[in-house]
Amino acid sequence: MVQPKAYPVSGRLSRARAGAPAPCDLCALTHREIPEKAALSGIPSEDAQLSCSLRPPNSPLPPLPAGQAEKVNDPVTPGDAAKTDGITEVRRQEALLKTGALQDAILNSANFSSIATDEKGVIQIFNVGAERMLGYTVADVLNRITPADISDPQELIARAEALSLELGTPITPGFEALVFKASRGIEDIYELTYIRKDGSRFPAIVSVTALRDAAGAIIGYLLIGTDNTARKQAEEALLKAGALQSAIFNSANFSSIATDAKGVIQIFNVGAERMLGYAAADVMNKITPADISDPQELIARAKALSLELGTPITPGFEALVFKASRGIEDIYELTYIRKDGSRFPAIVSVTALRDAQDAIIGYLLIGTDNTARKQVEAEQKLLDQRLRDQQFYTRSLIESNIDALMTTDPAGIITDVNKQMEALTGCTRDELIGAPFKSYFTDPERAEASIKLVLSEKKVTDYELTARARDGKETVVSYNATTFYDRDRRLQGVFAAARDVTERKRLDQVLQEKNVELESARSLAEKANLAKSDFLSSMSHELRTPLNAILGFAQLMESGSPPPTTSQKRSIDQILQAGWYLLELINEILDLALIESGKLLAVGGAGVAGRGPARVRVHGRAAGAERGISMTFPRFDHSALSPDRNRLKQVMSNLLSNAIKYNQPGGTVVVDCTQRPGAASASGTPARGCLRRAGAALPALQPARAGGQRRGGHRHRPGGEQAAGGADGRRHRAGSTVGVGSVFWFELGLTAAAPAAPEQPNQLPGPRRKPRPARNCALCSMSRTIRPI
Repeated sequence: MVQPKAYPVSGRLSRARAGAPAPCDLCALTHREIPEKAALSGIPSEDAQLSCSLRPPNSPLPPLPAGQAEKVNDPVTPGDAAKTDGITEVRRQEALLKTGALQDAILNSANFSSIATDEKGVIQIFNVGAERMLGYTVADVLNRITPADISDPQELIARAEALSLELGTPITPGFEALVFKASRGIEDIYELTYIRKDGSRFPAIVSVTALRDAAGAIIGYLLIGTDNTARKQAEEALLKAGALQSAIFNSANFSSIATDAKGVIQIFNVGAERMLGYAAADVMNKITPADISDPQELIARAKALSLELGTPITPGFEALVFKASRGIEDIYELTYIRKDGSRFPAIVSVTALRDAQDAIIGYLLIGTDNTARKQVEAEQKLLDQRLRDQQFYTRSLIESNIDALMTTDPAGIITDVNKQMEALTGCTRDELIGAPFKSYFTDPERAEASIKLVLSEKKVTDYELTARARDGKETVVSYNATTFYDRDRRLQGVFAAARDVTERKRLDQVLQEKNVELESARSLAEKANLAKSDFLSSMSHELRTPLNAILGFAQLMESGSPPPTTSQKRSIDQILQAGWYLLELINEILDLALIESGKLLAVGGAGVAGRGPARVRVHGRAAGAERGISMTFPRFDHSALSPDRNRLKQVMSNLLSNAIKYNQPGGTVVVDCTQRPGAASASGTPARGCLRRAGAALPALQPARAGGQRRGGHRHRPGGEQAAGGADGRRHRAGSTVGVGSVFWFELGLTAAAPAAPEQPNQLPGPRRKPRPARNCALCSMSRTIRPI
């Protein structure tokens, strides 16, 4: 460590005798300044005083006390002089020792950075404290840099500008700005930002002193600095605390009420004025906080505190501050009463204010309006109740389900179950939750595979598993499952339902057995029906054989020679008419067999209608005459009609029979046949057959069957119209008007071909012909096949 040079001191004794403060040879501090500086370093003041004795050899003696100083100037004897010189030398040696110790203490202090420079500012001394604070070693800075090189350059510029304005002289930014005042003998202590070797910064308080020789010339500067970080932080904390305190006290959201020791209000802030409606002048030095509080709550609080603390407490202000007066933290809810009489809930915090002797000098009550929180709490309570109700409802739905329900996490661990699942496994809910799903089935691997299948396919239906209860009972279940997610669409697990299908499987088995029985019965019925059809077919052929003989002999008799007499002719006609009628019945029996076999078709073609309409007319006139109903029939060439003769006869017979049966006495029935223009059908231009019945309208028209066994057309209401489609565009309709009558009509196809040969009823049946092609019936819309006779 480089030691500072010792410089001679002049005029010390004269200044000491005159009572003027003498500067130290090392630091140029006066005697009054040394103890103050030494106290900062923790050096005793008596040791600091000895630093003034530091001087080069042969320098004047250190100052003596006033009495001793006078003795020095008095004439002395040679013996006394020798004795005095010895004492003085001893004191001087002791002072030198103590001064060296003081110098070491100052230079080696870790709490102060002591940096000494030459007159140009180059660092000559860099103590331990400077090394610790700045991170440099002595070798890094000694005889290399100035203190300006480790200072904030912007602060140096600012300091130079400020000093130039203050002292009225231009000052160069740099080391000169640091020592300018000290060089002029002006005490200089300022704040500066030092820059460490690693580039970090910290604030420092720096004291600068000029070092002078015996002639008063500056030979260097001493900069003693202390780290100001802690004080800065403390100042910032105080500023923040002050700002916070000011913000709280002046906040309109907090009521701050300060009282004296007796509770009389001394401070009433803006927040209290806004909340309570009082002005500060209305309450200060007039009332206590108890006067603006609910009296019933004060009574209740006093009773509660008396029981809690085991001491009687008076209702009123004492009840508000009792805990705080005992040093107990106290925050409670209270109802404040505004100036206008309205009330609001408040949260109040009470603190006792104490003086330096810890005696209570008042209380501070800080309150906040609790109305909004109360409303939020009420709403939250309502929402909680609704949530509980919803959870109860949801749980009730889960528990009321007939299926065993469960949820699992993605790993297949059960997270929830319902009562049915408990019954299915024989385990409690607590036992099931947290257990593996697969453990409750006879085939764990298949059960585990079902979970993986759900996770991959998102759902599984009708996956059959066999559950095994604790007692060993096995139940076949239909397993249906799907994945479920939270509100952020994160997978939570699998929701599964297992339905007991034991009964269903039993019913399936029974159904299969019944199906086998029904199939057997159907087969037998088909065989019986086939046998019946065969019988009817055979019977019709067997009946036709003798009938053909009868008709043949009758025809021979009719055409024999000599010709039959009139009476014989009449008898032969009856035989032939009855025979042909019987032949038609036999053909209808055969048709019945064909209907049951699903092969009956209407045979159409030019001239096939034959004598059907004529026979219907004859029978209709006879039936109408019995009830006095007049019948009107048109004249038309039926040879061009295409429908089957028998079907046409059935339809017309049914319509005429109903028209006569449901007509009024003396009524009329009109049968007409017209050609509808502007329409075409598969068999040519359609002809419309129409039957009108005068009289009251029918209340309802029932649907007619193909054979004409139900009256009218389809069910119809009076005044309306009902239609039904027929084959190849043919159709039949019915209409009724109240007070006028009913109209029934049907449309038939006409053929453009040449008329067929007239019907020869007396001709014997010819040889068997090939089956005619299938056609659609124009009236009953059924597809059948005509079997040849």
